[in-house]
Amino acid sequence: MSNLTSQLRGYYESCTDLRPDDQAQIEHVLEALPLLADITHADLLVHARAGDHVVVVGHAGPRPVPSLYPMSQVGRTYDRRNATPVFRVLHDGREHESLSGVLIWGAPTLQEVFSIRAADDRVIAAVACHTNLLEHERLQRQDAHLRSVVFRVRDYGFSGQLVGAGSIGRLGEHDGILIIDQQGMVRFMNSVAENQYRRVGYVDSLIGSQISEIDTNEYICFRSMERSICLEQRIQEEDQIWIKRAIPIPPQTPRRLLRRGSTVPTEPEGALVFIQDITEDVRREQELKIKSAMIQEVHHRVKNNLQTVAFLLRMEASRSPSPEVKETLRQTVGRVLSIAVVHEFLSRGEASEISIRDICQRMVAEVAGGLIDPNKRVRISVNGPNFSLPSQQATSCALVMNELISNAVEHGFAGRVEGNIEIRFCETDSSMVIEIVDDGVGLPENFDASATQSLGLQIVQTLVRDDLRGQLQLIHDEGVTARISFPKELCRMVA
Repeated sequence: MSNLTSQLRGYYESCTDLRPDDQAQIEHVLEALPLLADITHADLLVHARAGDHVVVVGHAGPRPVPSLYPMSQVGRTYDRRNATPVFRVLHDGREHESLSGVLIWGAPTLQEVFSIRAADDRVIAAVACHTNLLEHERLQRQDAHLRSVVFRVRDYGFSGQLVGAGSIGRLGEHDGILIIDQQGMVRFMNSVAENQYRRVGYVDSLIGSQISEIDTNEYICFRSMERSICLEQRIQEEDQIWIKRAIPIPPQTPRRLLRRGSTVPTEPEGALVFIQDITEDVRREQELKIKSAMIQEVHHRVKNNLQTVAFLLRMEASRSPSPEVKETLRQTVGRVLSIAVVHEFLSRGEASEISIRDICQRMVAEVAGGLIDPNKRVRISVNGPNFSLPSQQATSCALVMNELISNAVEHGFAGRVEGNIEIRFCETDSSMVIEIVDDGVGLPENFDASATQSLGLQIVQTLVRDDLRGQLQLIHDEGVTARISFPKELCRMVA
């Protein structure tokens, strides 16, 4: 209720003749509005008076059939010329405005208007039911008993007496429908429900059967009737998984007597039950979970294998007498571990996108532990907004950052005992930017990045250009700034 109150407070301020208890009454109706829209297959719009106009304070479109409106109508105001039937109910105090034809977004539509009344019989709001003409004709061919039950539930919902309607899920196009009377006998069953029960072994029609004699879980039906409340339950019948939604069927009562707080007897005459078969959805979800777990395990094993490769390369480097070979193997170890970091993140969860800040922090830890001379005071910081990249681009980004951070540590502070490296994440209107800034000795004189023979920089340039679809700039200004920019469309910002 509090959420509804918060959303509607601005609209209520314009409805100056509504009392606090009137607002509470309307909110009871709004809570039931989505369910009522689903069972009536109509768009339901709740109107309240706002001076000489009316304002829409609630709108629910049906889920089983398409809504007539492309967007919510809440907040729209109308004058008498544009909402004549609604004005007749709201301003003239009429109980009900019968069906009339209108065009809504070009669709022939039948409109019916009902009053919402306070306990003292004042009209405080009006509900306009907009039903597509073709859908109305289809519903007219439905079972007469089902139509009668739907209209009774609708009227009780408009009186604010349908308890628990806001706590159950939306109905679907392919739901099975049952009507069970007060004695527990099945009085109506649509063809969808017949097929659902046939799948659990009931070949013959269950109409006329007692649900207490059916070997399925029908507890929710009795509970709904006993407590006069809408209830929902997920159950498993053999290999089938259903969501059952039970709505108490109110007694037949003239609309003029239906008001919240009235003394009219409201003991249910049965239950209207909707059965949603979610068996295939659950199976697909389980299959996805299994596949996800398998993918995570694959990433975990790849990470372990890459770490094993890095260990073997370290062993080879320690045995080699050649300084050049040692350096080449050491650089290769760093590249292998950069790829392993991405697989480690992928092995932890189902996300297909990787946080670049998290990867960067791991790169910094690897560099600090393996490259920085313990006798030097080189400080590395990471600043700026976080963002994520798909796994392939995240792998390339990790390799690029590893190369640039390693270069800054190795070459930027040659002959120095201290320095700073800052890794900055920033964005422009169209690009994400990563900058690795050091205050070291800078680039060699006449340095040309495009003509360099350095394998590391060649790798960086190739990955930035081909995989990240970006650009690399090396700027010499009291140190070196390596600036990578790539399209923002590759990224997703992370809180």
